Amino acid sequence: MTTAAAPTSGTQNRKFAVGRYATIVTRVLTGLLFATTGLNGFLLFMPAPDPSTMAPEGVAFSAALFATGYMLQLASGVQLLAGLLLITGRFVPLALALLAPMVVNIFLFHVFLEPSGIVTALLVVAAEIGLAWAYRDKFRPMLKA
Repeated sequence: MTTAAAPTSGTQNRKFAVGRYATIVTRVLTGLLFATTGLNGFLLFMPAPDPSTMAPEGVAFSAALFATGYMLQLASGVQLLAGLLLITGRFVPLALALLAPMVVNIFLFHVFLEPSGIVTALLVVAAEIGLAWAYRDKFRPMLKA
């Protein structure tokens, strides 16, 4: 005696498709954001924010990062590499792991030093968390004791 599989509903299939496309769109947009900002760190094609509109603490922190070369060499390189990986869809979990500390720093910078960019910071955090959730199966082996 054979048992027939329960038919799947069309609604369930549509929800899966929407979620899948949302993940792809989020991945590519996040990749474009980080690839562009990373490339800007090397080529400086976007104008720098006006220091007179920023909080003094944010200006001092940013100036220190640029003066040490941290922003140009390390942060911009990681952003560019991870952004390209997200755009191409290759090694996405690695890209998310590389970006996680940067996303935390972006968020905390805007919470404590420069509140004017908090909306963008929250969107970046949401994208990182959403993508990490979408790729959670890839992170499971790393999180085993």
